[in-house]
Amino acid sequence: MKNERTTREKNAVTGHGFSPGRRHFLKTLGGGIFIFFSYSMLPAAQERPAPGGQPTPVDFNAFVRIAPDGKVSCLTGKIEMGQGIITSLAQMLAEELDVPVNSVEMIMGDTDLCPYDRGTWGSLTTRFFGPPLREAAAEARAVLIELASERLHVGKERLIVSNGVVQDRNNGKKQVTYGQLARGKIIERHVTPRPAPKQVSQYTVVGKSYNRRDGTLKVTGKAQYTGDVRLPGLLYASILRPPAHGARLKSVDTSAVDADKDVTLVRDGEMIAVLHPFPDHAQKALACIKPEWEIPQSDLDPKTIYAHLLRVAPNGEPVTQGGDLKQGEQMAEATFEATFYDHYMAHATIETHTAIAKPEGDRMFVWVSTQSPFGAKEEIAQALSVSAQKVRVITPFVGGGFGGKSARGQAVEAARLAKLTGRPVQVARTRKEEFFYDTFRPAGIAKVRSGVDSAKQVTFWGYDVYFSGPRGAAQLYAVPNHREMVHGHYTGNPGAHPFATGAWRAPGANFNVFARESSMDIMAAKLHIDPVEFRMKHIGQKRLQRVLTMAAERFGWKKEAAPSGRGIGVACAEDAGVYIAAMGEVDVDRARGRVRVKRIVCVQDMGVVINPEGATIQMEGGLTMGLGQALTEEVRFKGGQILDTNFDTYEIPRFSWLPKIETVLVENKDVPPQGGGEPPIVTVAALIGNAIFDATGARLYDLPMAPERVREALAKSGKSKI
Repeated sequence: MKNERTTREKNAVTGHGFSPGRRHFLKTLGGGIFIFFSYSMLPAAQERPAPGGQPTPVDFNAFVRIAPDGKVSCLTGKIEMGQGIITSLAQMLAEELDVPVNSVEMIMGDTDLCPYDRGTWGSLTTRFFGPPLREAAAEARAVLIELASERLHVGKERLIVSNGVVQDRNNGKKQVTYGQLARGKIIERHVTPRPAPKQVSQYTVVGKSYNRRDGTLKVTGKAQYTGDVRLPGLLYASILRPPAHGARLKSVDTSAVDADKDVTLVRDGEMIAVLHPFPDHAQKALACIKPEWEIPQSDLDPKTIYAHLLRVAPNGEPVTQGGDLKQGEQMAEATFEATFYDHYMAHATIETHTAIAKPEGDRMFVWVSTQSPFGAKEEIAQALSVSAQKVRVITPFVGGGFGGKSARGQAVEAARLAKLTGRPVQVARTRKEEFFYDTFRPAGIAKVRSGVDSAKQVTFWGYDVYFSGPRGAAQLYAVPNHREMVHGHYTGNPGAHPFATGAWRAPGANFNVFARESSMDIMAAKLHIDPVEFRMKHIGQKRLQRVLTMAAERFGWKKEAAPSGRGIGVACAEDAGVYIAAMGEVDVDRARGRVRVKRIVCVQDMGVVINPEGATIQMEGGLTMGLGQALTEEVRFKGGQILDTNFDTYEIPRFSWLPKIETVLVENKDVPPQGGGEPPIVTVAALIGNAIFDATGARLYDLPMAPERVREALAKSGKSKI
């Protein structure tokens, strides 16, 4: 293996092509061996480019460091918000380096220490960050063996590695540790050709269950979130908020606050804030301000929004298509049409958007609950009219994101106030503010047209989805003539929504899967075919066929056409490279419209599983969260006013709702690790809707399937009474 020596001794890091950012990292961290890598540098990234056609960052994305004391660090711009990558990424690194997992330290989301990363979302970390990380670790191992060979005067082919110790396989006394090789110098070295990561058959760490590294901290309350940061001289800010989106401040009377010497009043452009060393004092002072608002008139509400969205919807763009729809229609003996509706949903994270900013010299230090530390850094720098190098963003544990922590307005507000006051400032949104400024999952509409021939095969499938986005809209089944069109993105077109919308866990897929899997059940029921059997007739992928077969076996599915009165349902999906089949059983209280989910079985093929325990937890969490999406969660509004401001009216799943959840991870060593955090949730609404139909004969077309909608569907179908 040829050595491409790029060793740089400490205090000699001014060579050409050495970026200021990299020099800064090396100076900050001191001696050791460094392997830098970026998505674009490594073969894995070339084979698996990031989705969405977005440009790949030219800077490096992370690096591995072996310190003189033998400690292994992975520095990454990714953040930990409950998904468990703090454990699974450490496993990947330990596997390739041949070191104990507990010797790996994960340093995440610090823009001064960690190289650039676009953000933590989309179930992309394992799929797209994992392969380059493994390749970098494999290269680091090769570098260490090379250094050991030089130090021990032993050929590399005779050296073996175990627990961070390199030794001569013929003479165990000849050995050296990674820490001894790292010495006190800065060494940046690469080897060519790059060594390949291990084969699955060689794994000893990946594939084993490990407890969450952050588990003890979180269950004991010792984990630090942004809101836990306390700084000398800290001021708590309460900011004047409009009563509705689009409202304009006509006038404001701050005289009551002006007279309070203990309160700091800040007016900066449209922002009016009061600050105090105690948060409740700041809130009381804010209540004394008397604003007058001009609120724009709007007739948009949950009943009128769909007609509005259809009026303003852009022309569709194809997601997938094949065959000839007209030909398929001519082949059909029976045709079906259905329209499905999805209401706005909140992210409803436990931790609200929070930030603390501290000015220090000509720099601004900001602790932020965000899914995109580097995005926050850029926004803060722009707002303060300073270079990005003057801003450092630090991301402690994030208390849930689900896509909602992609927005980071609170960080900009805290930084502005800190600059104006010259003191550390905390901005922590109240629950009411959290609902108001949330980037909701958008309302959406899906129209499905389909048909079957005399052999009970689907001959065509026409699908149009409005404002939910393309994820999950692609054709899953073997249908010869199909076209799936998407009209508008989930981020919303100008004038479409009365407030901000954005990504919500597996954005769009939840609703698209609900519409598709409900439609498959509608056809099966009309044809008097068991819904699992009907799906099996139209499955072309072996992975999908296998998960559905396994789910049926685990669930104990017995063939019968719906409605059978049993209250069981099924749904299938492919999301983030993962195939899922889920089945459930429900009880329906016909008088009250309440649905109780008794049991869910979910089988998931996510390729190689890094941490089975972590993957199982993710599946259980996703299925639990899906109960809220399916049954209760809906944001009520009137124009730009948000009527739900807390969890007393916005009902999220409770532990008392939980069904018996059974998860199965398919062993599939032929497929690289995929994104396992989001996929299970996409099936929940569909399987519950199908189970309700199986129990009652009433079909639900609106999400969530709240009690009033269940009662309405029962009344329309004449199934209100048994």
